Amino acid sequence: MQNKIGYKIIISGGGTGGHIFPAVAIANQIMSTYPDSEILFVGAEGRMEMHRVPEAGYKIIGLPIVGIQRKSILKNLIVPFKIWKSIYLAKKIIKEFKPDVAIGVGGYASWPLLYSASSLGVPTVIQEQNSYAGVANKNLSKKAELICVAYDGMEKFFPKQKIKLTGNPVRSAITATLPDKKNAAATFGLSDSKPTILVIGGSLGARTINEAIAQDIPFWKEKGVQLLWQTGKGYYASYRHLHQDGIIVCEFIQNMDQAYAIADIIISRAGALSIAELSIVAKPMILVPSPNVAEDHQTKNAQALVSKKAAIMVRDVDAATNLTTSAWELLQDKNKQALLVNELKALGKPDATATIVEHIMDLIKKK
Repeated sequence: MQNKIGYKIIISGGGTGGHIFPAVAIANQIMSTYPDSEILFVGAEGRMEMHRVPEAGYKIIGLPIVGIQRKSILKNLIVPFKIWKSIYLAKKIIKEFKPDVAIGVGGYASWPLLYSASSLGVPTVIQEQNSYAGVANKNLSKKAELICVAYDGMEKFFPKQKIKLTGNPVRSAITATLPDKKNAAATFGLSDSKPTILVIGGSLGARTINEAIAQDIPFWKEKGVQLLWQTGKGYYASYRHLHQDGIIVCEFIQNMDQAYAIADIIISRAGALSIAELSIVAKPMILVPSPNVAEDHQTKNAQALVSKKAAIMVRDVDAATNLTTSAWELLQDKNKQALLVNELKALGKPDATATIVEHIMDLIKKK
């Protein structure tokens, strides 16, 4: 149901698809329910959101915020200046836009924007996607009015009275009812009668997953198994030559619902967005957590599913030796697949986006 009342809302964050897609999902839900609203995104200059958000039809302003550079001490000398400048610009944006609420979805730009909003008396909302909260969100939670989480037990990071267990927002095209498998197979030039593995290493790609897949393509060809393989932007040039009949190599898959429809099993990083989507579509999955993320949160995300017998995990360091073996064993074991799917269905929260927006609107109305 649409409401004629409109609100002014800032959404901040980004850096990867795992932050951007939930942010856009929240924005779309707000505009669907409150079409007279005005939404402004705030991102980090030079990051993926500066392209993806306008593609989704929203205005975005970039801040010069950057993260700590582990490999370059010299570059870190400018970080305090960029933080100060980002806070100054964020306060200016807030004073000019006059939002009813500021929402942070994670990523570089969330911290200066939410910090500035709180200091100016604007209600703030944290949408924490992972099972392990980072330092920035733990700090921001002290002044946030609402914290939407996707995992149980988050009171060890945040004030319990502010937490709402909502699940993670996913793209509107991702639902429990997937497209027709035959049509989906035709979309990618694959057969709907052969076993198919979907490989997704995130929007930027995953080096170890790509290497493990590339080295064992002869094995999959011999077994008659098809691969639908998203390499990610940073790796496509290195692997595009492996594209052939039954081995589809893509930089990025736009129509993800079609990809999920054709997959018998899925190999994926353990980002929060990936897990949220995979829990809804309920396909057997092998998670290979990235070790190159803050607080090793992907391993903790994966372990949260493994502990409930909803997924299989292969450590990144073991991918070269164990990933193909694990995938082949799972592909052959229909009972194991059924058990994983059953547990995943219990975890999926297809109404997460609508629930988050309901809580945000309740907050605005109270304020």
